Amino acid sequence: MYNDPVRNVVIVGGGTAGWMCAAGLSRMLDMRGLSVTLIESDEIGTIGVGEATIPSLHVFNQLLGLDEADFMRQTRATIKLGIEFTDWGKLGDHYIHPFGDYGLDRPDVKFHQMWLKLLHAGADVGAIGDYNMCLMAARLNRFGIGQMRRGLPDLRHAYHLDAGLYARYLRRYAEQRGIVRREGRVTNVNQREDGFVSSVTLRDGQVVEGDLFVDCSGFRALLIGQTLGVGFEDWGRWLPCDRAVAMPCENTGPLIPYTRATADAAGWRWRIQLQHRIGNGHVYSSAYIDSDTAEARLRATLDGAAMSDPLHIRFKPGHRHRLWDRNVIAIGLSGGFIEPLESTSIHLIQTGVSRLLLLFPDMRFTPALIDEFNRSSLLEYEQIRDFIILHYKATRRDDTPFWRYCRDMEVPDSLRHKMELFRAGGRIFRFSDDLFTESSWLAVLLGQGIVPECHDPVADAIPAGDMERALLSLRAAVLDAAKALPDHTDFIRSYCAI
Repeated sequence: MYNDPVRNVVIVGGGTAGWMCAAGLSRMLDMRGLSVTLIESDEIGTIGVGEATIPSLHVFNQLLGLDEADFMRQTRATIKLGIEFTDWGKLGDHYIHPFGDYGLDRPDVKFHQMWLKLLHAGADVGAIGDYNMCLMAARLNRFGIGQMRRGLPDLRHAYHLDAGLYARYLRRYAEQRGIVRREGRVTNVNQREDGFVSSVTLRDGQVVEGDLFVDCSGFRALLIGQTLGVGFEDWGRWLPCDRAVAMPCENTGPLIPYTRATADAAGWRWRIQLQHRIGNGHVYSSAYIDSDTAEARLRATLDGAAMSDPLHIRFKPGHRHRLWDRNVIAIGLSGGFIEPLESTSIHLIQTGVSRLLLLFPDMRFTPALIDEFNRSSLLEYEQIRDFIILHYKATRRDDTPFWRYCRDMEVPDSLRHKMELFRAGGRIFRFSDDLFTESSWLAVLLGQGIVPECHDPVADAIPAGDMERALLSLRAAVLDAAKALPDHTDFIRSYCAI
């Protein structure tokens, strides 16, 4: 039996990616006799503006055994129930992409197909969002834990958090469990004759050897890009935004349990409210406006006084052709980047760490393991890519050159097929492991004005009167349940405030 395990893992780079990886690997230290060293330099800043998350973060935090209230307290977190999109379909439009499901499916027919049937028949059954607990709670600024009744759609939540504080929180967790941190800047990456990385040299002359290296060096991609030369797949033709400017401001008003994403002339602006501040940013295309204009537009929309100088960021949407090459695995920005429109940055770190734990190699570095890591990683990037492109493509705006480009651009065949299927009859087909659920696709497709031409004929087997009474009863129950939840600001104060 082959027994030559990987014993030394070196993580190059800290920040959210590095410390999420370190925290995940810390669970393996005793089990495998593993040594994990993380190298980071206080001289090198981290991007750290990705403050909105999605519900999958629960899984990672539960893996680590984190207490939710303590985690939220330490990261100054608030609750996130979804994202409000304004001015995307056309100027003046707004909708919420909520977590959780719309209504309750029957074994033989989807809920949204019943709603579509009644909508086409002219019945007054309200908007589909009236049947989503997260959306109704978000509208009312309410949230509570363990207060939902059976027989109602679920109330799923994520968080708005301070990414820098989350990295520090995970650093304490990881170091308490045996992860070793080395302060230093990598000045040289040393390779064997076969191209495998053998060690890295720090500026003070220290040499850190390893069997497996994890590249968490951000956009620099020090190992996967600069050293191994793995190429990059550029998605700029579909995702034209390539710049961002971020600036926090002082908190104002009650804490709202959703992110705001407001379309602008050449991109969009985010607003993410934490316990101690509001995170703001403007994602834009440098082909249509310059950085000064983008910053001015952001400053003009701040709710409170700015708390720091603006942070300007350049990025290229896309991913490395391989995220695992030889004995180097790229996690986080070193592997790829998709703009934070749907809060997927931390999720992609999380799934990268999860795949590493699932496919952890021995010293053979079996090609099948590497191929599977790359296959599943790149598929996930493509699935998220399509969902983000949908927001830009499904627009009727023609007020600026940017939006005319987005409206008229060609999209990947995989997305075009999904849009055509939905237009034809409201059907949504997706891989079982897609990040975005059927409800997520419904939210954006319907929210941006794509209404199916007809409904699934299976819904016609249910008498219209019975269906309408059932929907109206459920609609009233969802509203009553949302009203019964605590105020979100009061919940934060009692549950996790500092």
